[in-house]
Amino acid sequence: MKQDDVTRCQIQEWYPKFKHVSMKTVIHELPESFVQYLTEDSGPFLLPESVSNDDAFPNRIHNPEDEEDYQVSEGSGDESEQPSPPPSFPELELKIKESIEFLGGAVFPKLNWSSPKDAAWISPTGTLKCTSFSDIALLLRSSVSLVHDLCHAYDSCTDKTVSRPPHFYLALRKWYPSLRPEMEFRCFVRSQQLIGISQREVTGFYPTLFDRKDEVRDVIHDFFVDNIQERFKSDNYTFDVYVTKERKVKLIDFNPWAAFTLPLLFSWEELEQSRADEEDVEFRIVENQCSVRPGLKTAIPYDYLDMSSGSGWDQFLRNADQELQQQMRSPEAGA
Repeated sequence: MKQDDVTRCQIQEWYPKFKHVSMKTVIHELPESFVQYLTEDSGPFLLPESVSNDDAFPNRIHNPEDEEDYQVSEGSGDESEQPSPPPSFPELELKIKESIEFLGGAVFPKLNWSSPKDAAWISPTGTLKCTSFSDIALLLRSSVSLVHDLCHAYDSCTDKTVSRPPHFYLALRKWYPSLRPEMEFRCFVRSQQLIGISQREVTGFYPTLFDRKDEVRDVIHDFFVDNIQERFKSDNYTFDVYVTKERKVKLIDFNPWAAFTLPLLFSWEELEQSRADEEDVEFRIVENQCSVRPGLKTAIPYDYLDMSSGSGWDQFLRNADQELQQQMRSPEAGA
């Protein structure tokens, strides 16, 4: 795998060319100060201080009694005892707020290559749905998998000269609440030929998908030939798609042909040995309940043991409390 192959899979590289067949997306270049905030691993985990009055969870404490915690008593000369102030990125926050509104009020985020799926546990909905800058910062800062994007993106390249790209980008993608997980698929391309398709969500068995297997395979293959095969310049790569109930295919992402890209229901060894056959693309799905794979294993980061106000765990508890209150106020709750 070459550096160029990895670079082509960055969303800011491929999206302009394929946006007519992809999901609605707005992309922002991230300031280096925000990148450093995402990669720092020392000190307490504080979310950025919001400049917006309508942000759901301001990070500063507004109770005067609690604010005493942020002050140093007179005569104290030990500045090391002062808590670190929350970081602030006002320009980035305002741009992101405008983009969220433009995309309908809810988005899911990703960096150049990856989304913070391993941090979904901290969201009150258990998803990547974000409606504010704080939601996005919480997911990005909580994700362990994004460290690969930030620090080790080119480590597997045979012609490696750098470990990270010169710039990082935040892609905000429109949130579609009605998407069905069983209709997302990962496609494997070798020598510019589609050789395999795997169900993307391997933690569940979906009988309706089993009945539509041949139909879905043909629709994806036609989409590849018509929209991707001659336009994406790498020889070997993977791409993810979503198939709508109208049999339309939406491009979700490109991924490098590399071990850090999950092969799902395949193995990399058998993919490397597969022969490209245009007439017989192997399509694998979970065909019974016994074939279900375990999900992504996650653990609560050590940072979240910090219960202080403004910490990641404090934000998680606030999010959970707000979600509970909304459920209690909903009409269904009183039914």
